[in-house]
Amino acid sequence: MAKPILIAPSILSADFARLGEEVRAIDAAGCDWVHLDVMDGHFVPNLSFGPMVVQAVRPYSKKPFDVHLMIAPVDPFIEAFAKAGSDIITVHAEAGPHLDRSLQLIRSLGKKAGVSLTPQTPETSIEYVLDRLDLILVMSVNPGFGGQQYIKAMTEKIRRVRAMIGARPIHLEVDGGVTPANARECVGAGADVLVAGSAAFKDAKYAENIAAIRKAAMGG
Repeated sequence: MAKPILIAPSILSADFARLGEEVRAIDAAGCDWVHLDVMDGHFVPNLSFGPMVVQAVRPYSKKPFDVHLMIAPVDPFIEAFAKAGSDIITVHAEAGPHLDRSLQLIRSLGKKAGVSLTPQTPETSIEYVLDRLDLILVMSVNPGFGGQQYIKAMTEKIRRVRAMIGARPIHLEVDGGVTPANARECVGAGADVLVAGSAAFKDAKYAENIAAIRKAAMGG
């Protein structure tokens, strides 16, 4: 049976002056997860926020917090994000030399473990950590900024990752430039979680935007 399609709005596109209210709004609008993009200005060319912000917005939603750590080194900060209220912690395969150790640490803290691949990184780089994973995130833009256009070559990569997952209970998430126009393409290739930033928060029409992405993803 096919997995349900989950929509995870990225609060990187939210109004940071009223972040808690924005998280509450997307929750009420029907999101499945809340996606939090953490950037360090080193691994990616931008800064966003740290564990204190995750902790501050945690009371505004009971939905799973899907925390994407675009930071290097990452291991020293995993525990802080776990304590802040993360449910899923995703680290980049490119962020350090000991990915298996990072994933073990996440799971030892009682959290679900994810790994993310930037566009140029082949899926074979995570072949030997599949038994540590609850989620694989395929970046469909170069990480660092919201509002970028989806890289078409990533559709085939999604398809290859889905084949690699096989029957394992691992979510396949796509992050970057996801809109109603390409949501079905991502799902058709094997994705079951769609991160949407600009497309989810556009004009503050949260419910309408989320519903449009979900409908498109389901082929409607």
